[in-house]
Amino acid sequence: MKGQVSAALCLALLAAACERPPVESVQRGYRGLGMEQIFNPRTVQATAAANQLPAVVPAVEGGGPAASSVFKNVTVLGDLSVAEFTRTMVAMTNWIAPPEQGCLFCHAAGEELSSDKLYTKVVARRMIEMTRHINADWKAHVADTGVTCYTCHRGNAVPPQVWFRVPSPPSALGPAGNHAGQNTPAKYANMSSLPYDPLTPFLDERNEIRVMATSALPVNDRSSIKQAEWTYSLMLNMSEALGVNCTYCHNTRSFMSWDASTPARATAWYGIRMVRDLNGAFLGPLAPTLPAIRHGPLGDGPKVDCATCHLGVYKPLFGASILKDYPAFAPATTASVASK
Repeated sequence: MKGQVSAALCLALLAAACERPPVESVQRGYRGLGMEQIFNPRTVQATAAANQLPAVVPAVEGGGPAASSVFKNVTVLGDLSVAEFTRTMVAMTNWIAPPEQGCLFCHAAGEELSSDKLYTKVVARRMIEMTRHINADWKAHVADTGVTCYTCHRGNAVPPQVWFRVPSPPSALGPAGNHAGQNTPAKYANMSSLPYDPLTPFLDERNEIRVMATSALPVNDRSSIKQAEWTYSLMLNMSEALGVNCTYCHNTRSFMSWDASTPARATAWYGIRMVRDLNGAFLGPLAPTLPAIRHGPLGDGPKVDCATCHLGVYKPLFGASILKDYPAFAPATTASVASK
């Protein structure tokens, strides 16, 4: 009897772990290559509901004095008119601030609006600069769709998808028991047996993402199965972040070949470098500004990866743009950083 109950429970668990039909496939390459994306209509429906655009704050008439000439301590967005500056602040409050706090999320009660007493205001200022930087200098990834605060925050004070460095898994054998990060199911590796933290070496640090060796002998070339497993862990993370599988970017005849890859692979290449740039130039340096409650287990601040913007879909908000409604975040190009 106990065996029958156990078998029934196992079958129930197996059934719960599988997606029930129907599923749909979309062909992205030549027939016979298996270059297809598989979608579950129920999952797509739920994802679509979570990627609705926010209501647009009504536009205002142009003209009038610049915000920096009327308000104190306006070091970003000061080029906007007073009306457009105010409209942008209202939109940001809707996108980020908890409803019970509103403007007081960044502006201290009883203080002048110019006060930088709250760390949230200091962070918000830097994030505006980052958003403008993305839209100006990373068009190779975001194109003209661009991003705004809402792309990542979605109504939350902290974006739902950020990451921190994580401690190395404990080992009873110390250094002798180093298992290269494997067989430690973790969120960042999608609970697989692959290395548990592919984000730190590739998206915070700038280690080369390479699987195939480029020389016959291993001289100054660390390409190996071990390195490949770290790369696969990153790819698995990116796949989950975008809600796609490997063939969204790669051709199954040759995963290495760029000529046979889809255009999405080049977009992803720039995306990886954009994320490194943002973590290194903006988010990492903000860690000392944040209170301890905003730090990770190793004392670092939150960082971004593909999931921060994409949140499970191949294009954030399914490619819809609200940047056109908020020109404050779309300045003219300043200096290209595409080579970073």
